[in-house]
Amino acid sequence: MEMESQGKPQSRSREHLMEDYSAGLGCFGWVLVILSGLLMLLTFPISIFMCVKIVQEYERAVIFRLGRITDKKAKGPGIFFVLPCTDSFVKVDMRTVSFDIPPQEILTKDSVTVSVDGVVYFRVSSPISSVANVSDADCSTRLLAQTTLRNVLGTKNLAELLSDREGISHSMQASLDEATDSWGIKVERVEIKDVKLPQQLQRAMAAEAEAAREARAKVIAAEGEMNASRALKEASLVIAESPSALQLRYLQTLNTVAAEKNSTIVFPLPIDMMSLFLNRK
Repeated sequence: MEMESQGKPQSRSREHLMEDYSAGLGCFGWVLVILSGLLMLLTFPISIFMCVKIVQEYERAVIFRLGRITDKKAKGPGIFFVLPCTDSFVKVDMRTVSFDIPPQEILTKDSVTVSVDGVVYFRVSSPISSVANVSDADCSTRLLAQTTLRNVLGTKNLAELLSDREGISHSMQASLDEATDSWGIKVERVEIKDVKLPQQLQRAMAAEAEAAREARAKVIAAEGEMNASRALKEASLVIAESPSALQLRYLQTLNTVAAEKNSTIVFPLPIDMMSLFLNRK
């Protein structure tokens, strides 16, 4: 309910602001405009250099006449005319601008102090609002990005900060875009660049990761030994069913030993000979 009540006054203020833009100059104002026009005619063609202005394709001009914005929209790109003495204008760059968020010391939800920086991309969507509603839209957006970064990351724990950077970026973009909408600023993208952890925490996390890798390696080795034992058991059962298979395995072992460059070769006693002695006993 509070958010709705806050949003309605902003929309009403914007409507009133547009009505003020289109309001009349009054009698005295029109007299000054007429005098300015006569002065331009009297000093023609010298005054043409003061009246003709040019803005680039990526720029817009907000014209003030006696302190009031002349039209509901900005002028440009191209050529436009202003009256001397009564008119002034402000050029607004419509291109996308990027800036770095300085490293911020942030206390996470699980009481870990980290240093986080980022980058923000934004552009001017409404030239009139960016000139009339805020004194310096660029500087205000930079300061707001710093506070938004601290506010958003303060609600996250360290694990979320390291693993869910994309979600944090989207959350920051939504918060910034909503806050700067009345300034005529459109926040296009927010990215988290780097997260710097304290040295002690880095060593602790490295030790924890190493211990986890060693435990995983031991589990994998144990599983391999268990599988090898099962395979060896199955092989022994197959060999036990066929005495000739045992003899072939014996000859294969001798062939493998003989292939190596050994000075001494030990020939094991054949199993069948031992079985004969055992039968006689």
